[in-house]
Amino acid sequence: MADIGAPSGYRYADASPTAAHTYLVPAVRGVLASLSLSSGDRRIFDLGCGNGAVAAVLAREGYEITGIDASAEGIAQARQAHPELKLFEGSAYDDLAAKFGTFPVVLSLEVVEHLYDPRRFASRLHALVEPGGTAIVSAPYHGYLKDLALAISGRMDAHFTALWDHGHIKFWSVRTLRVLLGEAGFEPITFLRIGRIPSLAKAMIAVARKPDSR
Repeated sequence: MADIGAPSGYRYADASPTAAHTYLVPAVRGVLASLSLSSGDRRIFDLGCGNGAVAAVLAREGYEITGIDASAEGIAQARQAHPELKLFEGSAYDDLAAKFGTFPVVLSLEVVEHLYDPRRFASRLHALVEPGGTAIVSAPYHGYLKDLALAISGRMDAHFTALWDHGHIKFWSVRTLRVLLGEAGFEPITFLRIGRIPSLAKAMIAVARKPDSR
């Protein structure tokens, strides 16, 4: 049976960064800097690498990137623009740890809101992170004041549009994303809100640690 909710038809015009990358990439850089990764082990798995734009930026900064995405078009664009990167077509629901191993950092930007089965995604994410490692997960931010502002401004229908093919089907808050990652076994979990003032943030980033098994 085909994976329900794996956005294999998500479209990319090319391998260029998107508007969201202008606020996501600096925040990710800051998180990575805070982790003090060993100079000999700067491996990152990009879970939902899309068109490879973020993977290419991080590779230029000295990280060793492996990634997958369900979008055949996104991977084709990534391979054409960045043939040196290890990016493959695959689903966030696959047993990725069995195929690729585990990593000190797993990055998943703007993916979880597109998925019908987020708990399966979170389980696969947790398996990819080595003990003591970190998952960095972003999603569009939703909270009371932001949603109220959308409603008052008349933008609620456009924001939650049902007409975007392979678009957002889950709308996460700090609380619900924390529950999802906590259920998968991550602890502790901290959050950044980015892109505007915190109450109206465009996105949030969860920094989730996998406990060391030793």
